[in-house]
Amino acid sequence: MMNAAQVRLEKIGKKYGELWAARDVDVNIQSGEFYTLLGPSGCGKTTLLRIIAGFLAPDEGTVFLDERAVNDVPPWQRDVGMVFQNYALWPHMTVFENVAFGLRERKVPRSEIAKRVAEALARVGLSATEKRRPSQLSGGQQQRVALARTLVVQPRALLLDEPLSNLDAKLRAEMRIELLKIQRDLGITTVYVTHDQEEALALSTRIAVMDSGKVVQEGSPREIYERPRSRFVAEFVGQSNLFFGTIKQSGGGFVEIQTGEGFTIKAARNEAKTGKITLYIRPEAIELAPVGDASPESNRLIGKVAASAYQGSSVAYEVDVQGRSLRAHVAHPKNLFQRGDVVAVIFDPKDVGCVVEEG
Repeated sequence: MMNAAQVRLEKIGKKYGELWAARDVDVNIQSGEFYTLLGPSGCGKTTLLRIIAGFLAPDEGTVFLDERAVNDVPPWQRDVGMVFQNYALWPHMTVFENVAFGLRERKVPRSEIAKRVAEALARVGLSATEKRRPSQLSGGQQQRVALARTLVVQPRALLLDEPLSNLDAKLRAEMRIELLKIQRDLGITTVYVTHDQEEALALSTRIAVMDSGKVVQEGSPREIYERPRSRFVAEFVGQSNLFFGTIKQSGGGFVEIQTGEGFTIKAARNEAKTGKITLYIRPEAIELAPVGDASPESNRLIGKVAASAYQGSSVAYEVDVQGRSLRAHVAHPKNLFQRGDVVAVIFDPKDVGCVVEEG
């Protein structure tokens, strides 16, 4: 297990011209945590990662590693390692030379270099590649070399800038598992940047969702997915069917919301008492049934199947409900519906999330 660092950002801000790429960011990443900065392109997540690494200086605020302020400490003295999106391997060097580079710069004895490079390559499953050059490796292998080159110097924090984005879907899924195993085995503090929601949910102990340079919600993957605090988070993290409306009445543990489309939807979890409300229903929370089938405790809308995609263990549907398209992902379906079928769209009030509408 590595001696993992605590990483803390206090009121961090970074400005380019008149544009704030990051503003008033407070983040406290615990030792050994896998912490993900998640958000769309341009939201400031890579800016924060580079500030932690020391490649960018903040215009406001302080970066702490453990309790040491490191704003004035150069990158090579921060004891952190960074894996870039494009891997940044030296094409004229062998795999061994790429991985050994950081150790040689630190004047590590030759015998120790050979041992540590072998251990690092074994950890990422590339023991037989020492003499190859990057051009002789697949994308996944290059990614592993970049990871080994970073881990071999035994950093106290690992910074990863969308390292899987250049891989195909199958390899990306495989590398997620490998990366997760390596991080958990080493116990190294990891800060991960991605715009891929599935990746963030699968890997992280905590996620910070970013928008326009600010952290808009922070929490465990389950909290972020099941309890988004804003329409932005509900839309960005996973898929959601959104409705907008106002509270009609409440009682018996439920609230009834009148939507703009004229639907009345019951929700079992809602912190707002008055005002405009955004409702979100995840596609996997929706069941489709013949029109005659329904539970009186459930929400029930009538619609027509516009499209269906059979996916083995589940079926993805698009259902037209009075001109509104709803998405449903039905796992292990009892019934298979076809385009044009009229169906009941059923979802439990406890699966309806509510957030206060902000303008």
